[in-house]
Order: sequence, then C-alpha cells, then structure tokens
Amino acid sequence: MADYKEAPLASRPKTLDPNEYFNLSLEYRRAEEERSAIRSNLKLQYQTQLNNPHRKALIEDPALNRWMYARSHTYPHFKTTFKTSLTGLLFGVVPVVVLYYLFKTDRDKKEADIKAGKYDRRFSLTS
Repeated sequence: MADYKEAPLASRPKTLDPNEYFNLSLEYRRAEEERSAIRSNLKLQYQTQLNNPHRKALIEDPALNRWMYARSHTYPHFKTTFKTSLTGLLFGVVPVVVLYYLFKTDRDKKEADIKAGKYDRRFSLTS
C-alpha cells in the first residue's frame, strides 16, 4: 500500500486511502464492530442449522430467497434507459432490417437479371 503510485488521470481508489485505515473515529469503529458481531452471529446460527444432524426441514436463507425473487421478477422492476433501448435496437431491430434489405436487394437484382436474360437459370435444388 505504501508503494502505490497514483495514475496521472485517475485518483486514488477509496479502498487504498490511508485515512480509511488509520484515522477512523470511535463511532465508526464501534459501528463496524457491531456489524461484524451481527454478521458472525448470523453465520453461527446458519452453521448450527446446517450442521444439525436431526433436522428435517429445509434451511431458509433470507438472502438467498431475496436473490431468487429478484432473479425471477426482473420485468416488473425493469427500468428503460438509453442504454437498454439502444441495446434492444442494435441487437433486435437492426439485424432484422439489415437482413431484409440484403435478401430483398439480392432477389430484386436476380429478378432484373432474369427479365433482361442475363441470368443463367439452370435447374438446381440449392438456388
């Protein structure tokens, strides 16, 4: 951390800021300790439920339940932005329009050549 040199066009990342490590207030340290104690208590409860040899039911993990709910209910919470609209346009509409244009112009050219008598129409199953 002491050897870190900042890039010329970027600032120092917040995680490498020495003030985040050394100049912490007592309230901040107490809050961190309380959060750490809550996390360790939850981990201990989960581990005791998981390793109980006499358990019959499934273990309910609230974080996993929230994650699964968010994964299965994406559309009610979807928010259209410029990026999502542009992505949908580029990958949904543009390829269809380009392929239509290519096939249509090729077919029109082939029909014009047939009418002018320049196109050799041999019997073929592939064209």
